[in-house]
Amino acid sequence: MKASAKIDAGVCGFKTRVTAETRDGMNVDLRIGSDCETIKELGKRIKARNPINAFQELTPIAESVVLGICRPVLQKKGCCEACVVPAAICKTMQVAANLALPKDVVVELTRK
Repeated sequence: MKASAKIDAGVCGFKTRVTAETRDGMNVDLRIGSDCETIKELGKRIKARNPINAFQELTPIAESVVLGICRPVLQKKGCCEACVVPAAICKTMQVAANLALPKDVVVELTRK
């Protein structure tokens, strides 16, 4: 099964594309492309850990592999810890492994 996501990260203006593919329904290969240099770095590090066990990511005994890679890279680069890309990577992986349905996630932000 294969799943993909297009992510518009918000005010930074960067776009990211995530592709997740599994042959056995559990171990997922992730490919990430982005305009953002930080996300490109995340993509390289995640690719080096492929395949990632989607079942383990859903209920990790230790920290999630994906989030464990993302957090220090975002911190080191001085990026926003609230970046939506890591969560979108996780959701795309879940859809590829049939652990989630392919439904858009929407966050509408307003200031009042």
